Amino acid sequence: LQAMSGNEQDWLALRPQEPSPSQCCGGGCKPCIYDVYEKELAQWERAKAKQDKSLLTEKREQSSNSMLNPDTFTAFSVSSVEQLTEDTYQYKFELPGNSSLQLSLGQHIVLRGVVNGLEVQRAYTPISPGNAEGYFEVLIKCYEAGLMSQYIKTWKKGDVVFWRGPFGGFPYQPNKHGELLMLASGTGLAPMLPILQSITDDEEDETFVTLVGCFPTFDKIYLKPLLQDLARYWNIRIFYILSQETSLEKLPQSYQENTYTGHLNEDLMKTIINSCRRRPFVLICGSSAFNEDMTRYLKAAGIEENSCFVF
Repeated sequence: LQAMSGNEQDWLALRPQEPSPSQCCGGGCKPCIYDVYEKELAQWERAKAKQDKSLLTEKREQSSNSMLNPDTFTAFSVSSVEQLTEDTYQYKFELPGNSSLQLSLGQHIVLRGVVNGLEVQRAYTPISPGNAEGYFEVLIKCYEAGLMSQYIKTWKKGDVVFWRGPFGGFPYQPNKHGELLMLASGTGLAPMLPILQSITDDEEDETFVTLVGCFPTFDKIYLKPLLQDLARYWNIRIFYILSQETSLEKLPQSYQENTYTGHLNEDLMKTIINSCRRRPFVLICGSSAFNEDMTRYLKAAGIEENSCFVF
């Protein structure tokens, strides 16, 4: 009997842990962390019924081939850390050889972190082009009290971090929409960048783009050199809306004519839509409050939900 309970304990130790709510990123991933748990639990139950531990090893082998996978977490090593603003960082990760993540546009990947013994998962969108070889880059804003942020802030070059994916994404097709209106708040800029870069890289793609970036202050605008480069293309316009700036006088001349102070409200939304060259298809990415506000203002401006996509 004693041996039996020892064996029982061994099996219990191998049983997959049920995810806690903090582990679900809420991004609607397929498979969700809970789907993965159900699958692993079923695998464990089969193995236990047959008293055969080798049936549990398949899941470990999967994740060692350093390819991104939606079902299992894969280790990637941090190759550089760059601070962009006081609370926002750009992290670069190595990919083996000259492989690429092969993401379609605007897809996100899920990060796993362990903080004080609690496992947390959050979704982030790589800002590097989906076909970038040998690396990928992620833009992350760290919050003072954020659990995941406490973990991310410790990252240094050479650290190993676990990701799974890809998930979601916007099914972008060149020239399908006459004009894209991108409404991005803060790091909501991330999914917009690969789409913008795919448009500027494709000489056949004549889609107009109006990007509206909402930030607190001029100093908090990320990736200014990249955005300035993109704005030089004939079919791309970029506006900035700075909620905590009171005047535009201190801004560089090149920013003054395409920057507004205050918030993106219903009136400003109508002005921007009226300035679009064609009736736009709208992409929205920000906090849930931002996304709800934008959807409401767009409706007031006559843009229906079937002409919008929220990341």
